[in-house]
Amino acid sequence: MSITLDPVREDGPGQRLRWALADCWTIVRRELTHLVRQPTIIAWQLGFPIVSVLLFVYVFGSAMDVGGTTDYKDFAMPGMFTMTMAFGFMNTAMAVAVDKDRGVIDRFRSMPMAPSAVVTGRGVSDVLHAALDLAVLAGIALVIGWRPGGGIAATLAAFALLLVLRFALIWVGVWIGLRVKNQESAGNLFALAFPFGMISSVFTPPSMMPDWLGAIAMWNPVSSTAGAVRELFGQPMATSGGSWIETHPLLMAVVWPVVVTAVFLPLAVRTYGSLSR
Repeated sequence: MSITLDPVREDGPGQRLRWALADCWTIVRRELTHLVRQPTIIAWQLGFPIVSVLLFVYVFGSAMDVGGTTDYKDFAMPGMFTMTMAFGFMNTAMAVAVDKDRGVIDRFRSMPMAPSAVVTGRGVSDVLHAALDLAVLAGIALVIGWRPGGGIAATLAAFALLLVLRFALIWVGVWIGLRVKNQESAGNLFALAFPFGMISSVFTPPSMMPDWLGAIAMWNPVSSTAGAVRELFGQPMATSGGSWIETHPLLMAVVWPVVVTAVFLPLAVRTYGSLSR
């Protein structure tokens, strides 16, 4: 009598990578399904930038002077795109905190799945969500009369840089969401996130701020991305003093996200792995 044994499943790096990708996609499908079934989440997250566009372009725009002959609408819209991507990391933190509070992450940890899948799955799904946010916001910008002037390739590059910033800040949000005690604590962090987006060149050139505040705004990663997309949209911001950080926005719009990802992605994965069961 002969017995046929099932072959032993390969457990090499290639097999582990394949399972990690499959588990990541499962998490992505879960997050996208939630969005489809709860469209109010999308409406809520888009509400703030839409109201901000109306306020800053139509209510405050006529009183804003950014120097030279630059139309404030042309100055504000690239900043609005950048601010939307920057503030998105708090939505990530809140979503992760809710999953942790409800025991969802504990259930994931008890399953035979790649430890990195929950973190990377959140990252991929949030980038897809951010792309939707950008598409809607760009549509609103076109309706109010904003037009990119840098050509198709430059425009696509600008939107790519915006998504790169969002991708980097996702890991900050995941790490924060895993570290806070509960979802109420995550909600309170919006008060800290607000200065991060506002003390920048999003709505006002740093050169028009007090020197000490302008220096902080210049070195804010949000300012680098805002300056880069303005340049790619053909609407560069006039700078005074010619500081290095302001004259190299394209370079820093890549360097800052790389640095943030290199620091917070490993931290997020490590924090997830160290959660108590």
